[in-house]
Amino acid sequence: MTTITNLLVANRGEIARRVFRTCRGLGIATTAVHSDPDAGAPYVREADGAVRLPGAAPADTYLRGELIIRAALQAGADAVHPGYGFLSESAEFARAVLDAGLVWVGPPPAAIAAMGSKTAAKRLMAAAGVPVLGALAEPTEADLPVLVKAAAGGGGRGMRVVRRLADLPAELEAARAEAGKAFGSDEVFCERYLPTGRHVEVQLLADAHGTVWAVGDRDCSLQRRHQKVIEEAPAPGLPADVRAELHAAAVTAARAIGYVGAGTAEFLLTEDGRFFFLEMNTRLQVEHPVTEAVTGLDLVALQLAVAEGEQLPGPTPPPTTGHAIEARLYAEDPASDWQPATGALHRLELTVEHQEFTDGEVRLDSGVEPGSEITPHYDAMLAKVIVRAPTRAAAARRLADVLARARIHGPATNRELLVRALRHPDFRAGRLHTGFLAEHAAELTAPDAKGAARAALAAALADAAARRTALPSGWRNLPSQPQSKRYRARDGGELEVRYRRTRAGLAADDHPDVELMDAQPDLVILREGEVQRPYAVARYGDRVYVDTPTGSTALTALPRFPDPTAQTDPGALLAPMPGTVLRTAAAVGDTVTAGQPLLVLEAMKMEHRVTAPTDGTLVELRVTPGEQVELGTLLAVVKTPQEA
Repeated sequence: MTTITNLLVANRGEIARRVFRTCRGLGIATTAVHSDPDAGAPYVREADGAVRLPGAAPADTYLRGELIIRAALQAGADAVHPGYGFLSESAEFARAVLDAGLVWVGPPPAAIAAMGSKTAAKRLMAAAGVPVLGALAEPTEADLPVLVKAAAGGGGRGMRVVRRLADLPAELEAARAEAGKAFGSDEVFCERYLPTGRHVEVQLLADAHGTVWAVGDRDCSLQRRHQKVIEEAPAPGLPADVRAELHAAAVTAARAIGYVGAGTAEFLLTEDGRFFFLEMNTRLQVEHPVTEAVTGLDLVALQLAVAEGEQLPGPTPPPTTGHAIEARLYAEDPASDWQPATGALHRLELTVEHQEFTDGEVRLDSGVEPGSEITPHYDAMLAKVIVRAPTRAAAARRLADVLARARIHGPATNRELLVRALRHPDFRAGRLHTGFLAEHAAELTAPDAKGAARAALAAALADAAARRTALPSGWRNLPSQPQSKRYRARDGGELEVRYRRTRAGLAADDHPDVELMDAQPDLVILREGEVQRPYAVARYGDRVYVDTPTGSTALTALPRFPDPTAQTDPGALLAPMPGTVLRTAAAVGDTVTAGQPLLVLEAMKMEHRVTAPTDGTLVELRVTPGEQVELGTLLAVVKTPQEA
């Protein structure tokens, strides 16, 4: 038996904090590693010791296995937990940890290697009798649509849906480039794409004494860019026989490779109840809290116990009770092709009682805090919000409400999309598939024009209250011109508020039926008809956030008189985010069409295409591959035939 006394987590952010929390309960000392941007992160402060990894990019820091092992030895750690992402599924890193005399909190390197290539894993699983969705050597028209996938990794990187054979060569090339950069291998393959399939997975735990647990299942079908957004346990609507077969297949997969530790077998479930093995993630999953919520297990504690040589506590896992749903809160704008957002996070607060990284009806797992800077170097996830309830309907309703009431001030987030998805009739009815978010994109991302207008009115009245003296701002003994305030909404639309405050009360040009009940610098109460509503207002420079019990609106206060010199060439393409130019797809002088990709930026582990805004000629290309750009950097200029 081995005893772990000091654990280094070879990761960052939320998962490092999650592992540290369990270690504190077990009496295990902790060591963190951090890049330069993460020096002040919460997980670094919470560790008993921390070692700097000089640099910012993952390739220079968290992907440098030799630096992490050196850090563990310097800090006196005797074990390494890889978390998820980065080196968590690197057989080479696992071997190096063991060769350094450290305990590896993960499966044997041979098991990681067996599942390291999706194509090899499919062959191995087929030989073991597990149903697989075979790779397509030469896709034909009859196979369309097909999914291009990276053989050596996941998380949506290197994945492309191809619906026309003519597009396949270019998409294969793009996928190879992305996969090579992300995983060190540019091997890709094609398989049939089932747009209405469900992504269902089985949580596995195995010890070195021959016990393998199938610890329930999860549905992770709600995805964007092939990355999960909402996950739940157990998977809803599975017939008992299908569930039993899924669990048996997952256990067979684990036994076939001599698996030890925590892992997940992922399957694609078709509408007719058939399922096919997709891959095995040889690590803890991001969505593990929903399994913990319905089983009462601490999966990290069990990982550590297995790494120390202990047996699992019994031949079978505890039963699943109730239902749990997890929503991933990302710093991104779903209405703008999921464009990631960066900047200062001023506030992240659930307005209900909750637990952090542990059991409770409402749980928050986050690696950031107020004051954190959201950078383009790492994943865009801010937090995971998990709700447990007796039934699926109750969990979905409670989670939607918790998210709607949360106060999140900072970069744009997907919060509104999460709330709408959880309240959508098809979600409530369990009609789930991997194309759900794309199918319902219009209604899930549609702007709330009325809500934004009311929020702008509340923001203007709160601003006036903050500046008022003995007489309220806008009050006159005689009729006068209305007060005016301009704001820009998240979608780029401009809102102008025009109002008067008279002895008779509020007179707003665009809101004739709204009555002002009270206006303080941080709280405005408006009444419309017989309904009274509070609007909490917070300001950070020119950014204004208006929160209500039903949702939130972010606004930017605009100057009263626009700067006439602040004009942008209509054909100018500005960087929508800080990032790195990966490649260019056109040259100066080329004739381009609207929507044609001109270059590709990488930010927050995702690729983002910058496309031509109109038909015309590319007359300027200001950047080159490898160049770092800031938000608003001029990238290129396209001129229409009339302008050229």
